[in-house]
Amino acid sequence: MPIRRGRALAALFPLFLTAAGAPAPAASLDYVGTYVWNRADDSFGGFSAIELNADGTQFHALTDRARLYRGSIERDPQGVIRAMNVSARAHLKDRKGLPLEPGYHGDSEGLAVGEDGRIWISFEGFNRISLYQNPDATPSRRRLPPKLPWMRINSGFEAIAIRGNTVFAVPERSEAEDQPFPVLTFRDNVWGRAGEIRRDPRWLAVAADFGPDDWFYLLERDFRGILGFASRVRRMRMTDDGPADEEILLTTRALQYDNLEGLSVWRDGQGIRLTMISDDNFLALQRTELVEYRLRD
Repeated sequence: MPIRRGRALAALFPLFLTAAGAPAPAASLDYVGTYVWNRADDSFGGFSAIELNADGTQFHALTDRARLYRGSIERDPQGVIRAMNVSARAHLKDRKGLPLEPGYHGDSEGLAVGEDGRIWISFEGFNRISLYQNPDATPSRRRLPPKLPWMRINSGFEAIAIRGNTVFAVPERSEAEDQPFPVLTFRDNVWGRAGEIRRDPRWLAVAADFGPDDWFYLLERDFRGILGFASRVRRMRMTDDGPADEEILLTTRALQYDNLEGLSVWRDGQGIRLTMISDDNFLALQRTELVEYRLRD
């Protein structure tokens, strides 16, 4: 099917549902654009998380080798990314002030920036969530998360998000493909639980963010071998009784994008914008992409 015809039919699909008496989807996503990001320095690549400020003009981007990039974003009049300008990059440190080495201690995966500017980062390997007052500081001492016996070295807390003073953390995997993802919370150095998120087989949780609409957005990934990666975005409300009102907003085809692993949700003046970044695994066959969609309720 030609691309233009396919997009036209996709746009009309909610109307067909309504005409048939079925409820139309509560929300849908419009594709905004894709930007391929390149830099010459050796530490560039392997991006596992991204955070944008409230209007999408500034960014923090985290690699899985304990490097944090900061800078500004240039956009054209339609809001499509045209340049990523790096103003600083930091090599994250351990509590002794030594740069974290890639691997067991330095596998940084999740990123959340609080309203106070403090930076929360989750690590796999040695599973933990660290708090940095700024990118060049040593981390504050934090209580380690409760041990989940099925959590593997390479399947820790990839998805974290912050609301107020509470960090929400979702592990990459659950106990089994038919078991839900547990949602853990961390506030005032105390760990708690905030319910469970339904898991569909094969899909793994890789990033999360609270949008300006206070919905919790979850990015998931399915690796399909030689067919590449597929991605999915769900949103839900985080209530006192756990996640509720779940919606699937986006499911991509294999090879439609690269290995999308980071997510930031913000308001762009026309709606809610979702910005995702891919992890190229430092491989020449892959690329660092920023992919953006706009949410229409």
